[in-house]
Amino acid sequence: MAYIDYYKILGVDKNATQEDIKKAYRKLARKLHPDLNPDDKEAERQFKELNEANEVLSNPENRAKYDKYGEHWKHGEEYEKAQQQQQRQYQNQGGNFGGGFSEADFGDGEDFSDFFQSMFGGAGGGFGRNSRGSASGKFKGQDIQAELTLTLKDAATTHPQTFDINGKKVRITIPAGVYDGQQIKLKGHGNPGFNGGPNGDLYITFNITTDPNFERAGNDLKSKVSIDLYTAVLGGDVKVNTLDGSVNLKVKPETQNGTTVRLKGKGFPVYKKEGEFGDLFVTYEVKLPTNLTEKQKELFEQLKNS
Repeated sequence: MAYIDYYKILGVDKNATQEDIKKAYRKLARKLHPDLNPDDKEAERQFKELNEANEVLSNPENRAKYDKYGEHWKHGEEYEKAQQQQQRQYQNQGGNFGGGFSEADFGDGEDFSDFFQSMFGGAGGGFGRNSRGSASGKFKGQDIQAELTLTLKDAATTHPQTFDINGKKVRITIPAGVYDGQQIKLKGHGNPGFNGGPNGDLYITFNITTDPNFERAGNDLKSKVSIDLYTAVLGGDVKVNTLDGSVNLKVKPETQNGTTVRLKGKGFPVYKKEGEFGDLFVTYEVKLPTNLTEKQKELFEQLKNS
Protein backbone atom coordinates (compact mmCIF):
# COMPACT_ATOMS: atom_id res chain seq x y z
CA MET A 1 0.00 0.00 0.00
CA ALA A 2 1.59 3.27 -1.12
CA TYR A 3 1.78 6.01 1.46
CA ILE A 4 -0.53 8.96 0.74
CA ASP A 5 0.11 12.21 2.59
CA TYR A 6 -3.41 13.39 3.44
CA TYR A 7 -2.10 16.63 4.90
CA LYS A 8 -0.36 17.46 1.63
CA ILE A 9 -3.52 16.71 -0.36
CA LEU A 10 -5.49 19.18 1.77
CA GLY A 11 -2.65 21.70 1.73
CA VAL A 12 -2.37 21.95 5.53
CA ASP A 13 0.39 21.06 7.99
CA LYS A 14 0.18 18.41 10.70
CA ASN A 15 -0.60 21.01 13.35
CA ALA A 16 -3.69 22.25 11.50
CA THR A 17 -6.85 22.64 13.57
CA GLN A 18 -10.06 20.81 12.69
CA GLU A 19 -11.47 24.15 11.48
CA ASP A 20 -8.42 24.60 9.20
CA ILE A 21 -9.03 21.16 7.73
CA LYS A 22 -12.71 21.86 7.20
CA LYS A 23 -12.00 25.16 5.43
CA ALA A 24 -9.29 23.63 3.25
CA TYR A 25 -11.57 20.77 2.23
CA ARG A 26 -14.46 23.05 1.32
CA LYS A 27 -12.23 25.32 -0.74
CA LEU A 28 -10.71 22.48 -2.75
CA ALA A 29 -14.00 20.54 -3.04
CA ARG A 30 -15.63 23.50 -4.73
CA LYS A 31 -12.69 23.79 -7.12
CA LEU A 32 -12.45 20.09 -8.01
CA HIS A 33 -16.12 19.07 -7.86
CA PRO A 34 -17.08 16.90 -10.90
CA ASP A 35 -19.99 19.20 -11.70
CA LEU A 36 -17.50 22.01 -12.34
CA ASN A 37 -15.02 19.77 -14.17
CA PRO A 38 -17.03 17.54 -16.51
CA ASP A 39 -15.02 14.86 -18.34
CA ASP A 40 -11.83 15.89 -16.49
CA LYS A 41 -10.35 12.60 -15.27
CA GLU A 42 -7.48 14.28 -13.41
CA ALA A 43 -9.87 16.53 -11.48
CA GLU A 44 -12.02 13.46 -10.74
CA ARG A 45 -8.97 11.60 -9.39
CA GLN A 46 -7.93 14.57 -7.24
CA PHE A 47 -11.50 14.95 -5.95
CA LYS A 48 -11.53 11.31 -4.83
CA GLU A 49 -8.16 11.74 -3.09
CA LEU A 50 -9.46 14.91 -1.45
CA ASN A 51 -12.53 13.09 -0.09
CA GLU A 52 -10.35 10.24 1.16
CA ALA A 53 -8.08 12.69 2.98
CA ASN A 54 -11.04 14.51 4.51
CA GLU A 55 -12.67 11.26 5.65
CA VAL A 56 -9.61 10.54 7.76
CA LEU A 57 -8.42 13.95 8.96
CA SER A 58 -11.85 15.44 9.71
CA ASN A 59 -12.43 12.69 12.29
CA PRO A 60 -10.16 13.35 15.34
CA GLU A 61 -10.03 9.66 16.28
CA ASN A 62 -9.12 8.53 12.76
CA ARG A 63 -6.63 11.38 12.46
CA ALA A 64 -4.84 10.26 15.61
CA LYS A 65 -4.57 6.73 14.21
CA TYR A 66 -3.30 8.06 10.87
CA ASP A 67 -0.65 10.14 12.63
CA LYS A 68 0.49 7.02 14.48
CA TYR A 69 0.19 4.26 11.87
CA GLY A 70 0.31 6.12 8.54
CA GLU A 71 -1.29 4.19 5.68
CA HIS A 72 -2.02 1.30 8.07
CA TRP A 73 -4.12 3.53 10.35
CA LYS A 74 -7.34 1.59 9.81
CA HIS A 75 -6.11 -1.68 11.34
CA GLY A 76 -3.07 -0.43 13.23
CA GLU A 77 -4.40 -1.26 16.69
CA GLU A 78 -5.54 -4.71 15.56
CA TYR A 79 -2.07 -5.27 14.10
CA GLU A 80 -0.42 -4.45 17.40
CA LYS A 81 -2.77 -6.81 19.25
CA ALA A 82 -2.12 -9.61 16.74
CA GLN A 83 1.61 -9.00 16.98
CA GLN A 84 1.48 -9.23 20.76
CA GLN A 85 -0.61 -12.42 20.57
CA GLN A 86 1.77 -14.10 18.17
CA GLN A 87 4.70 -12.97 20.26
CA ARG A 88 3.16 -14.67 23.32
CA GLN A 89 2.55 -17.86 21.32
CA TYR A 90 6.17 -18.04 20.25
CA GLN A 91 7.30 -17.42 23.81
CA ASN A 92 5.02 -20.19 25.11
CA GLN A 93 6.47 -22.57 22.52
CA GLY A 94 10.04 -21.67 23.31
CA GLY A 95 10.50 -19.48 20.22
CA ASN A 96 13.08 -16.77 19.94
CA PHE A 97 10.85 -13.96 18.75
CA GLY A 98 10.41 -12.40 22.18
CA GLY A 99 11.53 -9.02 20.95
CA GLY A 100 8.67 -8.68 18.50
CA PHE A 101 8.84 -8.12 14.75
CA SER A 102 10.94 -5.53 13.00
CA GLU A 103 11.92 -4.94 9.40
CA ALA A 104 15.14 -6.87 10.06
CA ASP A 105 13.11 -10.08 10.65
CA PHE A 106 12.11 -10.20 6.96
CA GLY A 107 14.30 -11.42 4.16
CA ASP A 108 15.21 -9.52 1.03
CA GLY A 109 12.22 -8.78 -1.12
CA GLU A 110 9.67 -8.89 1.71
CA ASP A 111 8.47 -5.48 2.76
CA PHE A 112 7.22 -4.78 6.29
CA SER A 113 4.03 -3.24 4.92
CA ASP A 114 3.59 -6.30 2.65
CA PHE A 115 3.68 -8.46 5.76
CA PHE A 116 1.06 -6.24 7.32
CA GLN A 117 -1.08 -6.63 4.20
CA SER A 118 -0.74 -10.39 4.28
CA MET A 119 -1.91 -10.40 7.87
CA PHE A 120 -4.79 -7.99 7.51
CA GLY A 121 -5.71 -7.43 3.88
CA GLY A 122 -4.60 -10.38 1.73
CA ALA A 123 -7.04 -13.02 0.57
CA GLY A 124 -6.28 -16.57 1.63
CA GLY A 125 -3.29 -15.77 3.82
CA GLY A 126 -2.45 -13.96 6.97
CA PHE A 127 -2.58 -14.40 10.66
CA GLY A 128 -5.25 -16.77 11.86
CA ARG A 129 -4.91 -19.28 9.00
CA ASN A 130 -1.60 -20.72 10.12
CA SER A 131 -1.08 -24.14 11.66
CA ARG A 132 -1.88 -22.76 15.10
CA GLY A 133 -5.47 -22.18 14.05
CA SER A 134 -5.82 -18.68 15.52
CA ALA A 135 -9.03 -17.06 14.24
CA SER A 136 -8.82 -13.81 12.24
CA GLY A 137 -10.83 -10.92 13.58
CA LYS A 138 -13.72 -9.27 11.78
CA PHE A 139 -13.49 -5.52 11.59
CA LYS A 140 -15.98 -2.90 10.52
CA GLY A 141 -15.12 -1.02 7.35
CA GLN A 142 -13.97 2.58 7.37
CA ASP A 143 -16.68 5.22 7.67
CA ILE A 144 -16.88 7.76 4.87
CA GLN A 145 -17.32 11.47 5.46
CA ALA A 146 -18.85 13.43 2.56
CA GLU A 147 -20.22 16.91 2.02
CA LEU A 148 -23.25 17.78 -0.08
CA THR A 149 -23.69 21.38 -1.18
CA LEU A 150 -27.22 22.73 -1.56
CA THR A 151 -28.69 26.12 -2.35
CA LEU A 152 -31.09 27.59 0.18
CA LYS A 153 -34.00 26.88 -2.17
CA ASP A 154 -32.85 23.25 -2.61
CA ALA A 155 -32.74 22.87 1.18
CA ALA A 156 -36.30 24.22 1.39
CA THR A 157 -37.77 21.41 -0.73
CA THR A 158 -37.93 17.66 -0.27
CA HIS A 159 -36.13 16.16 -3.26
CA PRO A 160 -34.10 13.12 -4.32
CA GLN A 161 -30.34 13.36 -4.76
CA THR A 162 -28.03 10.81 -6.39
CA PHE A 163 -24.25 10.76 -5.99
CA ASP A 164 -21.34 8.38 -6.43
CA ILE A 165 -19.58 6.71 -3.50
CA ASN A 166 -16.81 4.20 -4.25
CA GLY A 167 -18.18 3.64 -7.73
CA LYS A 168 -21.69 2.96 -6.50
CA LYS A 169 -24.72 5.16 -7.04
CA VAL A 170 -26.35 6.19 -3.77
CA ARG A 171 -29.81 7.73 -3.94
CA ILE A 172 -31.31 9.53 -0.96
CA THR A 173 -34.31 11.75 -0.39
CA ILE A 174 -33.34 15.00 1.30
CA PRO A 175 -36.12 16.30 3.59
CA ALA A 176 -37.05 19.96 3.39
CA GLY A 177 -35.58 22.06 6.18
CA VAL A 178 -32.03 20.68 6.46
CA TYR A 179 -29.61 23.22 7.89
CA ASP A 180 -26.00 24.16 7.21
CA GLY A 181 -23.64 21.76 8.96
CA GLN A 182 -26.33 19.14 9.61
CA GLN A 183 -25.07 15.56 9.31
CA ILE A 184 -27.00 12.42 8.45
CA LYS A 185 -25.83 8.80 8.62
CA LEU A 186 -26.43 6.12 5.99
CA LYS A 187 -25.71 2.80 7.66
CA GLY A 188 -23.64 0.33 5.64
CA HIS A 189 -22.77 2.70 2.80
CA GLY A 190 -19.15 3.15 3.88
CA ASN A 191 -16.09 1.13 2.89
CA PRO A 192 -16.24 -2.70 2.91
CA GLY A 193 -15.55 -4.53 6.15
CA PHE A 194 -12.46 -6.62 6.79
CA ASN A 195 -12.54 -10.41 7.07
CA GLY A 196 -16.33 -10.50 6.69
CA GLY A 197 -16.97 -7.60 9.04
CA PRO A 198 -19.80 -5.13 8.40
CA ASN A 199 -19.43 -2.22 6.03
CA GLY A 200 -18.68 1.19 7.46
CA ASP A 201 -21.25 3.98 7.43
CA LEU A 202 -21.61 7.05 5.24
CA TYR A 203 -21.88 10.41 6.99
CA ILE A 204 -23.16 13.26 4.83
CA THR A 205 -22.74 16.86 6.01
CA PHE A 206 -24.89 19.48 4.31
CA ASN A 207 -23.29 22.71 3.17
CA ILE A 208 -25.94 25.38 2.46
CA THR A 209 -24.64 28.18 0.24
CA THR A 210 -25.28 31.84 0.98
CA ASP A 211 -28.43 33.17 -0.69
CA PRO A 212 -28.39 36.70 -2.17
CA ASN A 213 -32.00 37.43 -1.14
CA PHE A 214 -32.54 35.69 2.19
CA GLU A 215 -30.72 35.23 5.47
CA ARG A 216 -31.75 32.17 7.45
CA ALA A 217 -32.18 32.32 11.22
CA GLY A 218 -33.37 28.90 12.38
CA ASN A 219 -36.71 28.38 10.66
CA ASP A 220 -37.18 32.09 10.01
CA LEU A 221 -35.95 34.09 7.04
CA LYS A 222 -34.85 37.70 6.85
CA SER A 223 -34.83 39.92 3.78
CA LYS A 224 -34.62 43.58 2.83
CA VAL A 225 -36.69 45.56 0.34
CA SER A 226 -36.16 49.10 -0.91
CA ILE A 227 -39.03 51.59 -0.97
CA ASP A 228 -38.89 55.14 -2.26
CA LEU A 229 -39.39 58.14 -0.03
CA TYR A 230 -42.86 58.89 -1.40
CA THR A 231 -44.14 55.39 -0.59
CA ALA A 232 -42.58 55.60 2.87
CA VAL A 233 -44.30 58.93 3.54
CA LEU A 234 -47.64 58.40 1.82
CA GLY A 235 -47.97 54.63 1.96
CA GLY A 236 -48.48 52.25 -0.94
CA ASP A 237 -47.70 48.78 -2.24
CA VAL A 238 -44.35 46.98 -2.64
CA LYS A 239 -43.57 43.59 -4.17
CA VAL A 240 -41.69 41.23 -1.81
CA ASN A 241 -39.97 37.98 -2.81
CA THR A 242 -40.57 34.80 -0.81
CA LEU A 243 -39.19 31.29 -1.31
CA ASP A 244 -42.29 30.27 -3.25
CA GLY A 245 -42.93 33.43 -5.29
CA SER A 246 -43.65 37.12 -4.73
CA VAL A 247 -46.42 38.83 -2.76
CA ASN A 248 -47.68 42.42 -2.62
CA LEU A 249 -47.20 44.07 0.75
CA LYS A 250 -49.06 47.13 2.01
CA VAL A 251 -46.73 49.87 3.27
CA LYS A 252 -48.27 52.06 5.95
CA PRO A 253 -47.96 55.85 5.63
CA GLU A 254 -45.03 57.44 7.49
CA THR A 255 -43.06 54.20 7.55
CA GLN A 256 -39.60 54.78 9.01
CA ASN A 257 -36.35 53.52 7.51
CA GLY A 258 -35.41 50.16 9.09
CA THR A 259 -39.01 49.22 9.93
CA THR A 260 -39.45 45.43 9.98
CA VAL A 261 -42.69 43.57 9.26
CA ARG A 262 -43.44 39.88 9.68
CA LEU A 263 -45.01 37.62 7.06
CA LYS A 264 -46.32 34.68 9.07
CA GLY A 265 -45.65 31.23 7.59
CA LYS A 266 -43.47 32.55 4.74
CA GLY A 267 -40.20 31.43 6.27
CA PHE A 268 -38.27 28.15 6.04
CA PRO A 269 -39.96 24.74 6.32
CA VAL A 270 -39.47 23.04 9.66
CA TYR A 271 -37.31 19.92 9.32
CA LYS A 272 -39.42 16.74 9.13
CA LYS A 273 -42.59 18.58 10.16
CA GLU A 274 -44.68 18.74 7.04
CA GLY A 275 -46.81 21.86 6.69
CA GLU A 276 -44.95 23.84 9.37
CA PHE A 277 -42.97 26.94 8.41
CA GLY A 278 -41.12 29.75 10.10
CA ASP A 279 -41.81 33.40 9.36
CA LEU A 280 -40.31 35.90 6.93
CA PHE A 281 -39.13 39.21 8.40
CA VAL A 282 -38.90 42.01 5.84
CA THR A 283 -36.98 45.19 6.63
CA TYR A 284 -37.74 48.37 4.70
CA GLU A 285 -34.85 50.42 3.38
CA VAL A 286 -36.03 53.89 2.41
CA LYS A 287 -34.27 55.11 -0.72
CA LEU A 288 -33.86 58.88 -0.89
CA PRO A 289 -34.51 60.60 -4.23
CA THR A 290 -31.59 61.95 -6.28
CA ASN A 291 -31.23 64.43 -9.16
CA LEU A 292 -34.02 66.63 -7.82
CA THR A 293 -35.33 69.44 -9.99
CA GLU A 294 -35.40 73.02 -8.68
CA LYS A 295 -39.16 72.76 -8.25
CA GLN A 296 -38.81 69.58 -6.16
CA LYS A 297 -36.15 71.22 -4.01
CA GLU A 298 -38.47 74.17 -3.42
CA LEU A 299 -41.19 71.82 -2.30
CA PHE A 300 -38.84 70.21 0.21
CA GLU A 301 -37.86 73.65 1.47
CA GLN A 302 -41.52 74.42 1.98
CA LEU A 303 -41.98 71.19 3.92
CA LYS A 304 -38.92 71.95 5.99
CA ASN A 305 -40.17 75.43 6.93
CA SER A 306 -43.83 74.56 7.41
